[in-house]
Amino acid sequence: MSKSAAGTPQKPDEKALERSSLFVGSTEKAFQVLHAFDGPSRHMTLVDIARASGLDRSATQRLVHTLEVLGYLYRVPETRNYGLTTKVLQFSYNYVRANELIDKASPYLLDISRRLGETTNLLELDGHEIVFVARFPGQHLVNIDIVVGARLPAMFTAAGIAILSRLSDERVREILASTRLDPLTHYTETHPDKLLERVRKVARRGYAVIENETVLGDISVAAPVTDHGGMAVAAINISVPTSRWSIERVEAELAQHVQVAATSISKARLSGYKR
Repeated sequence: MSKSAAGTPQKPDEKALERSSLFVGSTEKAFQVLHAFDGPSRHMTLVDIARASGLDRSATQRLVHTLEVLGYLYRVPETRNYGLTTKVLQFSYNYVRANELIDKASPYLLDISRRLGETTNLLELDGHEIVFVARFPGQHLVNIDIVVGARLPAMFTAAGIAILSRLSDERVREILASTRLDPLTHYTETHPDKLLERVRKVARRGYAVIENETVLGDISVAAPVTDHGGMAVAAINISVPTSRWSIERVEAELAQHVQVAATSISKARLSGYKR
């Protein structure tokens, strides 16, 4: 199940649910319960979980009990609330450990973080959102709420636009159509035509820069990591505060760093594929 730009779980597209007899509906419901915790609430009652997951109370109670026995949920002592356990992190750990791109990119990200003292990230596209899959904080961390696994609408971020600039026009329009055009800040560009033009502009110059549109006080510059066919598989970005940087200075001094690193990571992936 995907998550909306607002951070709440969404039901899968009905057309996509025209499934074969191999589909296990109870497994889907179990994930609906886990995704109920995608929102801002860390702890939830059965009623809260049922409402967020779209399941009836009886099914929710059985699923919550099962997930508690399996160790993925726990009951908060002396309350009726439930929360996720650290066992859920095992999935994230397994993904990171198995991700060759993270292995290839990490030395370049670490080098940027150490040399420039600024925060740098590796992000991948998932549906209409970008996901932080690696993060190397600099000396001046802009946003402590952003962690590995955090999601943002691709259309509203420098990294997302960088990735979209190396995808087909049809795919870009699909992602735009799937995006809720609710601004993240007062500066967020939400006009569809202007967003598409931004993607085209980035495709021409090779990097994206966004100021105050995702997080107030933040400037992000990003470049795409591509596969052997030139299609984007990820993006790297550098994030800096507006208190110390201007967008002109970012373009003059930092854009080249993300472009060089992204190109190097792309070539490293290609050499890996040839072996």
